[in-house]
Amino acid sequence: MSKEIILSGIQSTGNLTLGNYLGAITNFVKMQDNYDCYYMIADLHSLTIRNNPEELRKNTLKVLALYLASGIDPEKSTIFIQSHVTEHTGLSWVLNCHTYMGELSRMTQFKDKSAKHADNINSGLFTYPVLMASDILLYGADLVPVGEDQKQHLEITRDIAERFNKIYGDTFKLPNPYISKTGARIMGLQDPTSKMSKSSTIPNDTILLIDTPDVILKKIRKAKTDSDGAIKYDIKNKPGISNLLSIYSIISGKKIEELEKEFERKTYGEFKNTVGEAIIEELRPIQKKYNEIINDEDYLKSVYIKGAQQAQKLAKKTLKEVYKKIGLVI
Repeated sequence: MSKEIILSGIQSTGNLTLGNYLGAITNFVKMQDNYDCYYMIADLHSLTIRNNPEELRKNTLKVLALYLASGIDPEKSTIFIQSHVTEHTGLSWVLNCHTYMGELSRMTQFKDKSAKHADNINSGLFTYPVLMASDILLYGADLVPVGEDQKQHLEITRDIAERFNKIYGDTFKLPNPYISKTGARIMGLQDPTSKMSKSSTIPNDTILLIDTPDVILKKIRKAKTDSDGAIKYDIKNKPGISNLLSIYSIISGKKIEELEKEFERKTYGEFKNTVGEAIIEELRPIQKKYNEIINDEDYLKSVYIKGAQQAQKLAKKTLKEVYKKIGLVI
């Protein structure tokens, strides 16, 4: 019996964060034993903002190296760079012609990113969900891991696929969200009401996977909390402490309730030190492997070439069927 297909990816803008790791990558590693996994580095999606070309190339390889260092196995999963599989853009144009302006204008992420990048509101930012739909539908993904900020994109993917299937006959599989039993939406350390982001400009807000132990401890100690001194999980009234409890819960494997009891008589300073040390130990083996891999250009190249070849086998088959159904000469 064939395994269900999972498709996911992370943009290659900036270094990966603790949020990327705990919220996504740890689940990528777990899923690869039970699913047919396609993990991409979404470099095309990164183009909606202005990038330094050399930095974009470096960041793409950094993401690949961190995927590998974190335990994503190229023998178990298909790991590829999005732009190396040209079928993504080929299908995207077809789907653009089956997507309505009104649908795209309702996307909250477009509104949010337009506000942040008011000097560069480009059409790629507007049609971003269509490229994402192409990513998913090319591989017949059964499941797509999505956070709160991506649910709309999965919904529009299903809408586009249903519309195409209704016009041209059964072509695309309708994907469903993958809801992880573990993992969490990790928030910023200085702004615990917003998701931890690699594009954050707030000092000490984000822990990067390649941060040194000293830097990690410094950022955790400076994490914004409150003044009542109680180590309790209460997102509304204590978002900072709640965020640190979530981080420590995932890393330690202990339930929030256990941690509340464990630190009942501890100070915020003691709690922060414990959380910081736990993060350092969690990332230590990943950083060691990353430092070995990132300078091995031949190995990285062999992984992304093999991954693109594997991905393209399925992508080509899908795009050929789509082209045939819409009447293109193939």
